Amino acid sequence: MRARVGVVVITKDRRRELTRTLSRLAELPERPPVVVVDNASEDGTADMVAHRHPDVGLVRAGANLGAVGRNVGTDALSTPYVAFCDDDTWWEPGALGRAADLLDAHPHLGAVTARLVVEPSGEEDPLTPELRYSPVPGPEWLPGPAVLGILAGVSVLRTEAFRGVGGFSERLWLGGEEELLALDLASAGWWLCWDEWTVAHHHASEVRDPRRRRRQGIRNTLWTAWLRRPWRGALDHTRQVLGSAPKDRTSAAAVAEALGGLPWVLRERRTVPPHVEEGLQLLAGPRRRSRARRYVG
Repeated sequence: MRARVGVVVITKDRRRELTRTLSRLAELPERPPVVVVDNASEDGTADMVAHRHPDVGLVRAGANLGAVGRNVGTDALSTPYVAFCDDDTWWEPGALGRAADLLDAHPHLGAVTARLVVEPSGEEDPLTPELRYSPVPGPEWLPGPAVLGILAGVSVLRTEAFRGVGGFSERLWLGGEEELLALDLASAGWWLCWDEWTVAHHHASEVRDPRRRRRQGIRNTLWTAWLRRPWRGALDHTRQVLGSAPKDRTSAAAVAEALGGLPWVLRERRTVPPHVEEGLQLLAGPRRRSRARRYVG
């Protein structure tokens, strides 16, 4: 039978974490084709994949592509749906099949985001209540709460929809990069939902630079607001982000980078349709109260 869902994993210098994730993916009953895009690792990650997992597609990027590696990995697949997976996340058995069933049954559904379980505690990710109780209105046929954001490492997307909006932006690289993608999907007429019974797991890698990720996250959420929201919504979001961010050098660097990108932001600015902006306004309150969205690190 032709596979319905392919999995794309991006990685950079996390050989140990990737080894665990690939072992988990190999155990899935759906037997999905898997493509690993190695973002120019220097720790032997790519060689490990080639030698230990010869059935896994391997793309050796010549440079660190960031989230754009997912675009490259998707191009290597021929499946109607693509599941993104980070090197420190994995899908629970049956989750990909369920997501594919939902996408099969609902042709206007563009993405399904999983309920994320944090390991080793087994607790739900702190963002879960925002997704479970999303105030965004959606059609009656939608199989779960309508959302205007996805979690890139634990979402299954309709390949046609993903390619149709151009995938992940080269400008944003990494850090909240899925926010712009989600708004572009919604603007193109695709619905996004969260599903209680599509489950993925995240065991956060210790190999990370939290300050760099925070800087990029603040920069990218500002760019996304300025690129896609009407000016009033963009200014409100800017005030909320800057008001909640720590007052330190990392935040200052993020703002400086964001301001430095204003020329191209203004050139490429394209606002979302009114119904998408209305949904974003409904999300403003939950986001303001959210502990999961505080920029720390």
